[in-house]
Formats: sequence, C-alpha cells, structure tokens
Amino acid sequence: MKRDLVSIMDVKDDLMEIINLGMEVKKNPKKYSEALKGKSLAMIFEKPSTRTRTSFEVGMTQLGGHALYMSPRDLQMGRGETIEDTAKVLSRFVDGIIYRAFDHKMVIALAQNATVPVINALDDVEHPAQIIADLMTILEKKGKLKGLKVSFIGDGNNVANSLMLGCAIVGADFYIASPKGYEIKDEYVTLARKVANGKSKIVVTNDPIEAAKDADVIYTDVWVSMGEESEKEKKEKAFKDYQINGNLVKHAKKDFIFMHCLPAHRGLEVTSEVIDGPNSVVFDEAENRLHAQKALMIKLMS
Repeated sequence: MKRDLVSIMDVKDDLMEIINLGMEVKKNPKKYSEALKGKSLAMIFEKPSTRTRTSFEVGMTQLGGHALYMSPRDLQMGRGETIEDTAKVLSRFVDGIIYRAFDHKMVIALAQNATVPVINALDDVEHPAQIIADLMTILEKKGKLKGLKVSFIGDGNNVANSLMLGCAIVGADFYIASPKGYEIKDEYVTLARKVANGKSKIVVTNDPIEAAKDADVIYTDVWVSMGEESEKEKKEKAFKDYQINGNLVKHAKKDFIFMHCLPAHRGLEVTSEVIDGPNSVVFDEAENRLHAQKALMIKLMS
C-alpha cells in the first residue's frame, strides 16, 4: 500500500527509523547510489524554494533516479486542470510526487487522488520534510532527542506545527513563545499533547525568556511567511521582543544549538551575532535536508 507524507504524523510510527536511515545514508552515500534507480519524481512548486527543491532534486539523482521540476506555469493546473486530474495523470508517469502548495487542502487532495507516494514540501499548515532533517540535526549534535528542551520563539506557523508534533513523537519537551494573536493553533497543541502522552512537555507561552531558559535548542523562523508580505510592518512591530539575540540566548544552556529553517533575515528574527556565532548549526541543518529526504524517499518510494 502506498504511503504519503502530508503531515509529520504520517511517519509517527517510524520517524526514528527514517532519521537513523538519514544518518546512515549521510555516512555511506555509495551504498544507496542505486536505491531508486530508474525511478522518477515529479516536483510541483507553487512557491519559490532553495533548499527543498535542491535537496530533493540532487537527492533523487544521488539515489540513481530522476527528478522533474514543475511550476504551475509548466502544468495545466495553471490553466484550470483540477488537482485531482493532475494527481491521476502524474501517477501514470512517475513513482512519487512532492508538492509545495499555498493550501494544505490541495496537498491532501493530491495525496488522495495519486496512486504514488506524495510528499508535502511545505504548505500553509505543515513542513514535515524540514522537521525530519531538524530532528536528525539535533540527534547528531546532542546524541539524543528524548528529554531535551526544544524552544521555538516566533510565529506559530507551519514549521512550528510540524516541529511541535515531531518533538512530541520523539519525546523531547517543546516550548513555543509567540506574541499575543500569533500563537500556535490550539488544535495542534491538543494533538501534540495527546501524542506526547505525558512523556514530554508541550508548553505554550507569550514569554520568550520562559522558552529560552535552560533550552538545549533555540529555533526560529521568519516573522513574515511567503504570501504574508502585506502584514510585514504589523508583524515586525508585534515580534520585536521575540528576536533571537545575545541577551535572549544567555538564558539558554551554554551548549545550546541555534536552528533556523532558512532563509533568515539578519537583524529581524535573529541577529548576526547568533546566526553566525559558535552555537549556530543552521548550515549543517540545511545540508541534512539532503540526507533526511533521501532516507524519506527510500522509505516511501523503493
């Protein structure tokens, strides 16, 4: 039976297995160089991408397969063909589809109508492929995931949703600090607490210092996501006390790691002092998108 990754919850039962496979693929790339030999991946992007597109495309090549990039301009979707028909047609040609969409419902519809695995490459609700790489990076740097304090300071957005659920699955404590009105949605908090089942803490606060205190990992993302440009001024004002800077990270553990899914805006959500400092692992995190996604594609497509 085919499997999709629409939400991080779709790999709840084998998330650690995929993370460990990512680490194995990173150490022994030659061993997996023909894992997807002769297979093709369709990549649909409604939004721009640096890391996601490059890591999936290069990853597919390194696994012996072929990736085909498609923007809505290249597809009949741009001229009104339904997502359902697109899914059915592409399924006749390719072995897997990744989809970066504005609307989570479109990713669900694609997955429901495709007969090949569909991977969510970011939508307005989740970014699960990113979080697999993030958890792999934390495991590499800290040697464990269970019992760590992972703190997300910023907008309760798609990355925060997936990271919170991912932490709940692996048994890490998750704290999120956001300004009033920009908190993570209650339905995701409820789900994360259900998944954690008392084995880890899920804490939602408006206080960035509470989140940063004794943190093993401090994570942030842009304040203004793609498609929210009209809210730029309003959001920058609301988030000014949530900047990751030298003063805030003093509250974290001395050996904390700083993470950001990138692209970053130095001087807004994070200062250069932190993102370019000794605790930052953002470029290792970016590289791990390649290895984690190779593991994910092997798992779903081989």
